[in-house]
Amino acid sequence: MTPPAIDMSSTTTAATTEDKPKNVGFRVGLGDITPNNLGQLKRLNTVLFPVSYAPDFYKNVLEVGEFAKIIYFNDVCVGAVCCRKEPADGSTTEQNLYIATLGVLAPYRRLGLGSEMLKHILEQANLPVAAGQAKIAKVYMHVQSNNEEALEFYKKHGFEVAEKCENYYSQFEVSDAFKLEKIIN
Repeated sequence: MTPPAIDMSSTTTAATTEDKPKNVGFRVGLGDITPNNLGQLKRLNTVLFPVSYAPDFYKNVLEVGEFAKIIYFNDVCVGAVCCRKEPADGSTTEQNLYIATLGVLAPYRRLGLGSEMLKHILEQANLPVAAGQAKIAKVYMHVQSNNEEALEFYKKHGFEVAEKCENYYSQFEVSDAFKLEKIIN
Protein backbone atom coordinates (compact mmCIF):
# COMPACT_ATOMS: atom_id res chain seq x y z
CA MET A 1 0.00 0.00 0.00
CA THR A 2 1.41 3.37 -1.00
CA PRO A 3 1.27 5.91 1.85
CA PRO A 4 -0.59 9.18 1.51
CA ALA A 5 2.10 11.59 0.43
CA ILE A 6 2.92 15.04 -0.75
CA ASP A 7 4.53 14.52 -4.14
CA MET A 8 7.99 16.04 -4.36
CA SER A 9 9.26 13.69 -7.05
CA SER A 10 11.57 15.03 -9.71
CA THR A 11 11.59 18.60 -8.38
CA THR A 12 13.23 17.59 -5.14
CA THR A 13 16.96 18.23 -5.05
CA ALA A 14 19.58 17.31 -2.54
CA ALA A 15 21.33 19.60 -0.14
CA THR A 16 24.88 20.28 -1.18
CA THR A 17 26.68 16.99 -1.49
CA GLU A 18 30.00 15.96 -2.84
CA ASP A 19 29.63 12.23 -3.33
CA LYS A 20 25.88 11.53 -3.66
CA PRO A 21 23.73 12.48 -6.64
CA LYS A 22 20.73 14.74 -6.32
CA ASN A 23 17.57 12.73 -5.87
CA VAL A 24 16.09 13.80 -9.19
CA GLY A 25 14.02 10.96 -10.58
CA PHE A 26 13.35 9.38 -7.20
CA ARG A 27 9.95 9.40 -5.54
CA VAL A 28 10.01 11.38 -2.32
CA GLY A 29 6.92 12.09 -0.26
CA LEU A 30 5.79 13.18 3.15
CA GLY A 31 3.11 11.06 4.75
CA ASP A 32 0.86 11.55 7.72
CA ILE A 33 1.53 9.55 10.84
CA THR A 34 -1.49 7.37 11.51
CA PRO A 35 -2.28 4.43 13.79
CA ASN A 36 -1.53 2.21 10.78
CA ASN A 37 2.10 3.36 10.40
CA LEU A 38 2.88 4.22 14.01
CA GLY A 39 4.92 1.01 14.24
CA GLN A 40 7.17 2.29 11.45
CA LEU A 41 7.74 5.51 13.39
CA LYS A 42 8.57 3.58 16.56
CA ARG A 43 11.07 1.43 14.67
CA LEU A 44 12.67 4.48 13.02
CA ASN A 45 13.04 6.22 16.38
CA THR A 46 14.64 3.10 17.87
CA VAL A 47 17.25 3.09 15.10
CA LEU A 48 17.81 6.85 14.89
CA PHE A 49 17.84 8.02 18.50
CA PRO A 50 19.60 6.77 21.65
CA VAL A 51 16.52 7.30 23.83
CA SER A 52 13.26 5.41 24.23
CA TYR A 53 10.04 7.33 23.87
CA ALA A 54 7.09 6.68 26.17
CA PRO A 55 3.67 5.63 24.85
CA ASP A 56 2.39 9.16 25.54
CA PHE A 57 4.92 10.52 23.05
CA TYR A 58 3.36 8.41 20.28
CA LYS A 59 -0.18 9.22 21.40
CA ASN A 60 0.61 12.94 21.18
CA VAL A 61 2.26 12.52 17.76
CA LEU A 62 -1.08 11.32 16.39
CA GLU A 63 -2.69 14.56 17.53
CA VAL A 64 -0.35 17.23 16.07
CA GLY A 65 -1.44 16.88 12.45
CA GLU A 66 0.98 18.54 10.02
CA PHE A 67 3.67 18.79 12.70
CA ALA A 68 4.45 15.07 12.54
CA LYS A 69 5.42 13.44 9.26
CA ILE A 70 7.13 10.36 7.88
CA ILE A 71 9.26 10.77 4.76
CA TYR A 72 9.36 8.10 2.07
CA PHE A 73 12.07 7.56 -0.49
CA ASN A 74 10.91 5.34 -3.37
CA ASP A 75 8.02 4.21 -1.13
CA VAL A 76 10.39 3.18 1.69
CA CYS A 77 9.98 4.88 5.08
CA VAL A 78 13.40 6.42 5.79
CA GLY A 79 12.84 9.27 8.23
CA ALA A 80 10.42 11.24 10.36
CA VAL A 81 9.84 14.48 12.21
CA CYS A 82 7.74 14.84 15.36
CA CYS A 83 6.89 18.11 17.08
CA ARG A 84 4.75 19.36 19.92
CA LYS A 85 3.15 22.71 20.59
CA GLU A 86 3.93 24.41 23.88
CA PRO A 87 2.65 27.62 25.45
CA ALA A 88 4.95 30.61 24.97
CA ASP A 89 6.07 32.16 28.24
CA GLY A 90 3.56 34.73 29.44
CA SER A 91 1.49 34.79 26.23
CA THR A 92 -2.04 33.73 25.44
CA THR A 93 -1.73 34.65 21.77
CA GLU A 94 1.52 32.81 20.96
CA GLN A 95 2.92 29.31 21.33
CA ASN A 96 6.22 27.63 20.56
CA LEU A 97 6.85 24.54 18.49
CA TYR A 98 9.34 22.01 19.84
CA ILE A 99 10.97 19.60 17.40
CA ALA A 100 11.27 16.49 19.53
CA THR A 101 12.71 14.31 16.76
CA LEU A 102 13.90 14.82 13.21
CA GLY A 103 15.96 12.06 11.68
CA VAL A 104 16.80 10.23 8.47
CA LEU A 105 18.38 6.79 8.20
CA ALA A 106 22.12 7.09 7.50
CA PRO A 107 22.12 5.74 3.90
CA TYR A 108 19.53 8.36 2.92
CA ARG A 109 21.20 11.41 4.45
CA ARG A 110 22.51 14.25 2.30
CA LEU A 111 19.69 13.74 -0.19
CA GLY A 112 17.69 16.71 1.07
CA LEU A 113 15.15 14.59 2.97
CA GLY A 114 15.77 16.19 6.37
CA SER A 115 15.57 19.59 4.70
CA GLU A 116 12.22 18.65 3.11
CA MET A 117 10.80 17.71 6.51
CA LEU A 118 12.14 20.84 8.20
CA LYS A 119 10.88 23.02 5.34
CA HIS A 120 7.40 21.51 5.77
CA ILE A 121 7.42 22.16 9.52
CA LEU A 122 8.56 25.76 9.07
CA GLU A 123 5.96 26.39 6.36
CA GLN A 124 3.23 25.04 8.62
CA ALA A 125 4.49 27.14 11.52
CA ASN A 126 4.27 30.26 9.33
CA LEU A 127 0.68 29.70 8.24
CA PRO A 128 -1.91 32.22 9.46
CA VAL A 129 -4.04 30.96 12.33
CA ALA A 130 -7.78 31.20 12.82
CA ALA A 131 -9.22 33.80 15.17
CA GLY A 132 -8.74 32.79 18.77
CA GLN A 133 -5.88 30.38 18.05
CA ALA A 134 -2.34 31.04 19.19
CA LYS A 135 0.25 31.63 16.48
CA ILE A 136 3.66 30.01 16.59
CA ALA A 137 6.33 32.45 17.76
CA LYS A 138 9.40 30.22 17.53
CA VAL A 139 10.54 26.74 16.63
CA TYR A 140 13.22 25.16 18.78
CA MET A 141 14.95 21.90 19.70
CA HIS A 142 17.82 20.50 21.73
CA VAL A 143 20.88 18.98 20.05
CA GLN A 144 23.57 17.02 21.84
CA SER A 145 26.66 19.25 22.02
CA ASN A 146 28.87 16.79 20.13
CA ASN A 147 26.40 16.26 17.26
CA GLU A 148 28.21 18.47 14.73
CA GLU A 149 26.18 17.16 11.79
CA ALA A 150 22.86 18.18 13.38
CA LEU A 151 24.21 21.54 14.55
CA GLU A 152 25.44 22.32 11.03
CA PHE A 153 22.11 21.20 9.53
CA TYR A 154 19.97 23.44 11.74
CA LYS A 155 22.29 26.44 11.43
CA LYS A 156 22.11 26.06 7.63
CA HIS A 157 18.33 26.44 8.00
CA GLY A 158 18.54 29.64 10.02
CA PHE A 159 18.47 28.28 13.57
CA GLU A 160 20.72 29.89 16.14
CA VAL A 161 22.15 28.62 19.40
CA ALA A 162 20.07 30.19 22.15
CA GLU A 163 21.83 28.57 25.09
CA LYS A 164 23.99 25.69 26.25
CA CYS A 165 22.12 23.30 28.55
CA GLU A 166 24.56 21.52 30.84
CA ASN A 167 23.72 17.93 31.76
CA TYR A 168 20.56 18.02 29.60
CA TYR A 169 21.10 14.39 28.55
CA SER A 170 22.17 13.13 31.96
CA GLN A 171 22.00 9.48 30.87
CA PHE A 172 24.72 9.93 28.23
CA GLU A 173 28.48 10.32 28.44
CA VAL A 174 28.23 13.60 26.49
CA SER A 175 25.41 15.11 28.51
CA ASP A 176 25.40 18.75 27.37
CA ALA A 177 23.05 20.05 24.70
CA PHE A 178 22.54 23.21 22.74
CA LYS A 179 19.09 24.74 22.52
CA LEU A 180 18.65 25.99 18.97
CA GLU A 181 15.78 28.22 17.94
CA LYS A 182 14.32 30.10 15.02
CA ILE A 183 11.94 33.00 15.47
CA ILE A 184 8.86 32.80 13.25
CA ASN A 185 7.68 36.08 11.71
